[in-house]
Amino acid sequence: MLGAILGDIIGSPYEFTQYNIKTTNFPLFNVKSHFTDDTVMTAAVAQAILNVGQDEELVREELMACMREYGRMYLFAGYGQKFFRWLIAREPKPYGSYGNGSAMRVSPVAWLFDNLKEVELFAKISAEVTHNHPEGIKGAQATATAIFLARQGESQATIKKYVEEHYGYDLDRTPEAIHPEHTHVATCQETVPIAIIAFLHSTDFESAVRLAVSLGGDSDTLAAITGSIAEAAWGIPEELKQEGLSRLDERLLAVYLRFTKELKRRGKTS
Repeated sequence: MLGAILGDIIGSPYEFTQYNIKTTNFPLFNVKSHFTDDTVMTAAVAQAILNVGQDEELVREELMACMREYGRMYLFAGYGQKFFRWLIAREPKPYGSYGNGSAMRVSPVAWLFDNLKEVELFAKISAEVTHNHPEGIKGAQATATAIFLARQGESQATIKKYVEEHYGYDLDRTPEAIHPEHTHVATCQETVPIAIIAFLHSTDFESAVRLAVSLGGDSDTLAAITGSIAEAAWGIPEELKQEGLSRLDERLLAVYLRFTKELKRRGKTS
């Protein structure tokens, strides 16, 4: 979860094509580094699952409730237009989105469920309350799967093979090939494979997030997805943890602390 939050904060100053920075040599934090809708919705997903456990229908209902509650508390965090309308609708319904929002918020699922079948199921549920297009669901499932496999200690090669075989993403491209052509496209089918490629070509958490941001495009979401996988693979250096947590407010920090407390209770570490 914190990997997604840190990726979001680190990538936030460089979002949108006009602000993209096509290099890995940049300050990780500056005065413009702040959490956005990626962090808010990640917290909402964590809160929902922590509130109700593993019942499918209860989780579905609680996801809608928490996402709308947190979305309204942070109404100007940077949501897309369709998601914003969903937040304020009287009777919200899924709207067929294949945007990358389903993947940016899914990381808590990969930690709060204990086998791959459950992770894929609840990643699907977490997506389809809004992003019920097949590509929106696939993006969430592929991201959650990569996180789960990474936290199980699987190699980058194994993760690459599984995601390619089960989700059909082309992960053979290189960052060098992506750099010149990648601009701001906020779809799962564009963002998720590039985020996974950034992870596959990195060696630790910091290098993963730096590489994700350097690829341009939707930088905060790209780095949030990459960071969520990199955290599971390598953990996060303590100084980066503290810097990221210092940029959360009390409500979001409380969700993170509740999440980590539950992981410790289960004998897991993030």
